[in-house]
Amino acid sequence: MKKLGILLMVLLMSTLSFSALYATPTTLIWAPSTDVKPLGVFHLDVDNYTPVRSRDHNDNKLFVLQDYGLMAGLLPDNPQENPLGKLWSPLGKILAETGFDYKKGLGSTLDKWPVYFHFKLGIPEDAYFRNMPAFAVGCYDMGYKHNYTNYNVWYLRGAKTINIGKINLGRFSAGYFNGNARLLRDKNSERDNAGAMVAWERVMTEISDRLWICVDYQGTQSTYGALNYGLSWKFTNNIAAILAYDVYNNPNSKNTVTFQLDVDF
Repeated sequence: MKKLGILLMVLLMSTLSFSALYATPTTLIWAPSTDVKPLGVFHLDVDNYTPVRSRDHNDNKLFVLQDYGLMAGLLPDNPQENPLGKLWSPLGKILAETGFDYKKGLGSTLDKWPVYFHFKLGIPEDAYFRNMPAFAVGCYDMGYKHNYTNYNVWYLRGAKTINIGKINLGRFSAGYFNGNARLLRDKNSERDNAGAMVAWERVMTEISDRLWICVDYQGTQSTYGALNYGLSWKFTNNIAAILAYDVYNNPNSKNTVTFQLDVDF
């Protein structure tokens, strides 16, 4: 009942109205990260994207759009407890998560099919040998209306924290994604459904262990293409918020401000 109460409280707090099409596996600011929630952890996020201008290039009114996401870890982060380890010991270090998102404000047509699914498999840094990067593979924005909401964005990503002596330079990550070519289009409505994903992030321990900053980029001029930079503040071990600015690769899209509330329970 306590977890249900937290869930309802956060949903009631989030009455703002979201931009473009982003389901939310564990992410950086914009694109999926290599992080994966372990078994026993549920994650609620509320993402809001507020346009910096009230109308688009066609003088259509723009709205604040929102995404309510619920996700759960599927495998324990202790390899000895991971059932995959019973099949083959190294597999016990693999983590998995899955979830769904409910989206509002995407337009009268897309709002008829507001639910999108996602899943991810990942391996943390140093899992099998020292200095090993983290890796993740997954798919998000799997809508159930064929050629309307089945964006089906598949991705593969690696990440590595870089230290020089006692100096932490942060975590660098890179990857590649590919989505439904019928739906991911550029400014000229030409196919633009695959591209790079790169990011840099760092916890600013010199200021506070609660402060995290990030620059996050995803390629193409589709609705997924953007440069995002911002920061996060962790209020408790289970509650954090992200504030960021989103610059879209498509010149016809208006930039937005991200506010995201994340709760683990």
